[in-house]
Amino acid sequence: MVQAHTRMLDRSTPQAVKAAVMVIGGAEDKIHGREILHAFFQRSGGAGARIAIIPSASREPAVIGSKYRSIFESMGATSVEILDVRDRDQGTNASYLEYAQTCTGVFMTGGDQLRLCGLLADTRLMNSILDRVHRFDITLAGTSAGAAVMGHHMIAGGGSGESPNRSLVDMATGFGVLPHTIVDQHFHNRNRMARLLSAVSLHPDRLGIGIDEDTCACFEDDGVIEVLGKGTVTIVDAADMTYTNQSLVGATDPVSLHSLRLNVLSYGDRYSIPLRRVVSTGPVR
Repeated sequence: MVQAHTRMLDRSTPQAVKAAVMVIGGAEDKIHGREILHAFFQRSGGAGARIAIIPSASREPAVIGSKYRSIFESMGATSVEILDVRDRDQGTNASYLEYAQTCTGVFMTGGDQLRLCGLLADTRLMNSILDRVHRFDITLAGTSAGAAVMGHHMIAGGGSGESPNRSLVDMATGFGVLPHTIVDQHFHNRNRMARLLSAVSLHPDRLGIGIDEDTCACFEDDGVIEVLGKGTVTIVDAADMTYTNQSLVGATDPVSLHSLRLNVLSYGDRYSIPLRRVVSTGPVR
């Protein structure tokens, strides 16, 4: 088990310290410090990393896949392959399946989360990857759309700038990597608090996780989340909710949600999902 005092990886470390699930809010720094991408690279094995890039959410998978391949190759990864699935039949591609069994990290890019799930959900390829992720045998990262698919209940779309209401959010089924969560991305950047609250009102047994751009919620195997990057991770916990009218009002009517618990975490803060509380705070930058 990972102890609560575990910190971010030292970038000079040549091998991964611990596999993780890295949920990125989108628009992560790809040019300057590349903090989040470097953390994924290190957790995937550093110089020994064998990285698979899945760009299937994108309408330009070759372009976005090549961009990330260049980044990870420049960091010194041993091998980087693009699993360019554009048809569900490719989910049984023998070379893709073989690489999925030998890689040390998988990175899912942004785009359209419905497209990503439509192409890969319940395929042999994704089932093979998820089996290794659930055993914390590899590090899985997803940015933007690649983050949205992490929960079982997935935010597929919706609006912003309104009061919480059922019509504000479109729900679908994700990959279930983190089934206890509902993830929203580009969070404060696109004013999505009401959208996440609307989703939580529909599934109050799940933690709402809102992740800002250039920010990562890094899930360890003991259920502890550590925050990386420049923004915040917002956690909405409805476990002690005393009342909601969501089943009593119309789809466009405002939803009441009483006694929610809210945590806003920044760089280095650590939150325990089993304990439902912050367990340590990060350094002031």
